[in-house]
This record gives sequence, structure tokens and C-alpha cells, in this order.
Amino acid sequence: MPRPKPAAAGGGWLSGWGWDLMLGSIAAFYAVMAPYTKVEESFNVQAIHDILYHTYHIEKYDHLEFPGVVPRTFIGAFVISILSSPTVFVLRLLRVPKFYSLLTVRLTLSCVTLMSLRLLRVQVKKKFGHQAEAFFVVLTAIQFHLLFYSSRPLPNIFALALVNLAYSFWFKGSYLCTLRALSRSVSLLEAIKCCISTTLVCIGFTVLIDSIMWRRILWPEFQVLWFNSVLNRSSEWGTHSIHWYFTSALPRSMIVAYPLCMVGALLDRRIVPYMFPVFLFVVLYSKLPHKELRFIIGSIPMFNVSASLTASRLYNNRKKAGWNLLFILMLGAFLVSLGYSTVTFMASYNNYPGGYALKALHEADSSVKEKMVHIDAFTAMSGVSRFCENEYPWRYSKEEEIPIEEFEKRNFTYLLNEHRSIGGYQCLFAVDGFSRVKLTPQIPPLSLVKEPKVFAHGNTRDPDILSLSWPGCP
Repeated sequence: MPRPKPAAAGGGWLSGWGWDLMLGSIAAFYAVMAPYTKVEESFNVQAIHDILYHTYHIEKYDHLEFPGVVPRTFIGAFVISILSSPTVFVLRLLRVPKFYSLLTVRLTLSCVTLMSLRLLRVQVKKKFGHQAEAFFVVLTAIQFHLLFYSSRPLPNIFALALVNLAYSFWFKGSYLCTLRALSRSVSLLEAIKCCISTTLVCIGFTVLIDSIMWRRILWPEFQVLWFNSVLNRSSEWGTHSIHWYFTSALPRSMIVAYPLCMVGALLDRRIVPYMFPVFLFVVLYSKLPHKELRFIIGSIPMFNVSASLTASRLYNNRKKAGWNLLFILMLGAFLVSLGYSTVTFMASYNNYPGGYALKALHEADSSVKEKMVHIDAFTAMSGVSRFCENEYPWRYSKEEEIPIEEFEKRNFTYLLNEHRSIGGYQCLFAVDGFSRVKLTPQIPPLSLVKEPKVFAHGNTRDPDILSLSWPGCP
């Protein structure tokens, strides 16, 4: 009778799927608690909605009415739409509000991102050991941004799944899969041939799909590259100093893992060939004046691997003189990181006043009378998407550049905007949004300051609106 195989060191259920369930639970919590999307995600979230609900009726798609500054590719939106379509189909049959389709899409994207992170985690365990794997997961869990962003339909997050996949192949030693041209493990000629063939296939695919969707011959990502890197037009949306990624973005997103990752390169030389190209990537991106964390979010998993090596070394030497103090300090830093992530989540939770305002408006007016809601740019950018819209009798307008005095002449039932007072309309309620963090002489020492961000107005010529009970505006 064959003897059962012993569990691998650090193995078992926790090593198999427990770590993934822990990270998945945190990511799902973020998605459910902060389900709305902001302006950076608007193209992809609207595209996914239109693919799921309008299918081949491209003339109804949002991007034709609101194309944005530069065209974007539909490839990522198509992938997530296909994966989430079975669940959305069932929800539509059950006539469940579209908001739950948004949750489905967000959770589907999170699953894709986390599955790629699992592949990386497995390779970290094989190459550096189960302790490094455990600290890699713990450091990821106590950071806010990576798991919070994992479900957000941004081009950078679509790419993050591919980046994590490439990292896992890299650690595994599949050099052609990661195009490791800087290494002697694959010849430069092989790498060039692989790069050229892959590039041509990808460009052909995106040109074919996006030319159909945009109704003209188009390579969207080239236009984005030209707009951002060559013309440097992205700087019109704000600029940061050249060192911002290293002195602000990475410290805030990685917290305790940031100093640990730098030490990791000194303690374990095995990580240097992997960290160095990623470090150069961040350096090159620092040349662009317009900077956002999402642009370099693909670097964080690799930096976390390096940090996990430092944490593992401190753990292994925790009983030695000197090392024990460093280990205690590291545990304290873990708690500080967790507290910082909690505060950051609370701020993000209150950062979608537009979505909360439209939800409150739907709940307050349940009449069957047709209603037209105008949504201004700020409200649309702070949480409102087509997934938030209800079916008839609700109708919506995002008409732009309407002078404030013009609203009195228009026949909108409700207005959602950032103005406290508008002629011909009564302010019905206001929704607060995050403003800033304030230090207080108490425990906890930080508190969130909120202020009214979005105001709901009702047409004073409609007696049905005035007959309802409204909380009013401050």
C-alpha cells in the first residue's frame, strides 16, 4: 500500500490557496466597500458596460459621444467583459440593478490580477523559500494601494496581470517568455526576433479591434504614447518633481516594505538582477513631468519580493543579539503600515460623492413618473458611470458646458453638481466627500475632514419633488 506523500515544508492548505484567499478577501472588501469608479477609469468602465449591455450596437457606445482627449484601446475591456459576461447575463435575466454588474466586473478583474499574483507568489516560494513567500503575502496585505487598485479598470491594472505573469516566468527561468534581453540566458538575436514578432501580432490585433470600435483606422496606444511622451501634453494635468516616485509615491504605497526592499538588494544578491531593470523602469518614467502611482504600480510586486527577503532574514535571526531589536522594530512598522492603510482606505471610501449622490437620489424618488437627471462633469468624475444608471422612468444627461443660469430654462427634473445654489431649483441634499487628514491630540491621532462635494437639486416647477421629504443642504 503506497505511503502518503509528506506535506512540503511550509506547505499545506495555507500555502496552496490560503494566502490567495486572504489577499482575495481584502481585495473583495475594498471593491464592495468602494464600488464606484473615478475619471481615470471612466473609459474602460463605460466600454465594459457598453460591451455587456449594447453588444454589437456600437452607435450606442459612450466613447462615440465622449471620446476623451486621446482614444484608448478596447482590448482590456473586451477581456474583462468576456470573463464577466456569464454572471452579468444571469443578473440581467433576474432584472438585478446594473450596479451589481459593476461589482461583478470589479471582482472579475480582481480575480485576474490576483491569479497572476498567485503565480508570482509560487515562484517566489520556489526560488527564495516559504518564509519569503509568507512575508511577500503579508507585506502585500498590509499595503493599501496594490489590492485596492487590483479591481479598478485602469489600463495599468490590465497590464499589471501581464507584468506579474512575466515576473513569474522570469523567476521560473522561462527567458523567452520574459524577453530577458539583459541576461546571457537568451541571446540578443533570439530576444529581438521574439520582440518583433510579438509586437507585430499585438499591434495588428489592437489595430483590427480598435479600428472597428472607433470607426476609423487607429492604433490607440501609439497615440497615447505620442500624446504623453513626445508632445508631453499629459503635463497639463499636473506635474511632480523628478524624484516624486522615490520620495512620495513608493513610500506611501509600500510603507514598511520600501526601506526593506532597499536592504534586500544588499542582503541577498540573487534579487539584484531582477530588481535592477524594474528600478531603471521607474527612473525612466521619472523623466515624464506628469506622474501618478498607477503608472509604476507594476514595479511594486518586485520590490515587495526584495522586501520579503529582508523580512525573512530578520525573522531567521530574531534570537540573535541586535537582530532581535531590529525584528521587533519591523513588527512595529508592520502595525504602523496597517494603521496607515486603514486611514487611506477610509479616505478612499469617502472619495466617490457622485456615486453616493446618484444612489441616494434613486432611493429617495420611487415614483413612476419620468425623470431627467443632469450629471455635471465633477459628479461624473467622482463615481457616476453607466452602471449606476437605472432603467425607465429614469433618464440621464451629461451635456457639458451648460452655463449655470441656463439650467432655469431647461426642463431637468434633478441636477447633480458641485454648486450649492442654482436658480429655479431647490437644493435637496448634499453628499460629503474626503477633504484632508487632520492631526488630533487623541487616539487615534488622525481624523478625516469631510465637506460637501456634490449637491442634488430639484426643479421647483415640479410639485411632486417638493412634496417628498428631503434633508436639505447645509
